[in-house]
Amino acid sequence: MDMNLLTPFKLGDIELSNRMVMAPMTRCRAIEGNVPNPLAVNYYRQRSSTGLIITEGSQVSTQGVGYVRTPGIHSAEQVAGWKRVTDAVHKAGGKIFLQLWHVGRVSHPDFLGGALPVAPSALPFEGEVHTPQGKKKFVIPRALELDEIPGVIEQFRKGAENAKAAGFDGVEIHGANGYLLDQFLRDGSNKRTDKYGGSLQNRVRLPLEVTEAVADIWGADRVGYRISPHFSSYSMSDTNPRQTFSYFAKELNDVRLGYVHIIEPVGGRMGAITQDERFAPTIHEIFEGALILNGGYDARSGNEAIEKGEADLISFGVLFLANSDLPLRFMKNAPLNSADVATFYAGEDKGYIDYPELGN
Repeated sequence: MDMNLLTPFKLGDIELSNRMVMAPMTRCRAIEGNVPNPLAVNYYRQRSSTGLIITEGSQVSTQGVGYVRTPGIHSAEQVAGWKRVTDAVHKAGGKIFLQLWHVGRVSHPDFLGGALPVAPSALPFEGEVHTPQGKKKFVIPRALELDEIPGVIEQFRKGAENAKAAGFDGVEIHGANGYLLDQFLRDGSNKRTDKYGGSLQNRVRLPLEVTEAVADIWGADRVGYRISPHFSSYSMSDTNPRQTFSYFAKELNDVRLGYVHIIEPVGGRMGAITQDERFAPTIHEIFEGALILNGGYDARSGNEAIEKGEADLISFGVLFLANSDLPLRFMKNAPLNSADVATFYAGEDKGYIDYPELGN
């Protein structure tokens, strides 16, 4: 059978109805206590015809918060809020993973009761953060003490446990976009001299220990890991990214992880990279689990990537944001709604659950 976006896929022991994935997208609509907005029940249910939904990043602790109105997975109220979401998605026949998130240094004392954000190293970095008190420059974080690191691993483990209690089908670890685990992995942000810094073997230690702790809760085939080798905002860099991410992918094989989700811009809003700059083919060759590609794909380029065997699944962000029935639109070659950028991170139902579906 010819493979394309609309053919089924087996992810571990989970039967996915198609190879389309809804990418995790921060929407900044959580309510008091970083509880998922009741509107999120409808938002995710509307999109349950995709093979797999990956939720917006959900912080594993209060220390992991770095954005206004983002949901968490560390309180009973948050778990109850997410349970309403998973129940609705499952009732509609969908599959849904929660993304486990700790922003590390990409935060501000305004979110942390006056405390400094944590990071592998106390380094200045570029950028601004939208705090509850308005836009502010990032502060220099404090380096995590060696004896604090088991506590960070426990935050992820507990988040994984809570995601199970909330009825998810699995979890994705957010190791991308300059957040805490990415900060430990790359040598531009990790200048430690203990067993969590320096050599590549040391820099992968925390991401791997977190992955093992989460896999212990879920079983490795129900766990994914997201990476972004080309990400350079927040002063992120690495001396040899191809070597770093290839080595990490090889180490993930020992955990027998379900999938790696790589952000690699091929077009669209993100600005494409050249074929020579791509890491995905190398990762696909090394990593033995499923590969999800993300980065400006549409129906044509997504189908092409599946047909060529470049990936097992393709994730779509903005297209899913504006088109809750995206698989049907791809199947019928129907026109797509345009996304309203002004409501990506603001508003309630507007730009969230009110995009028209086909026939409406």
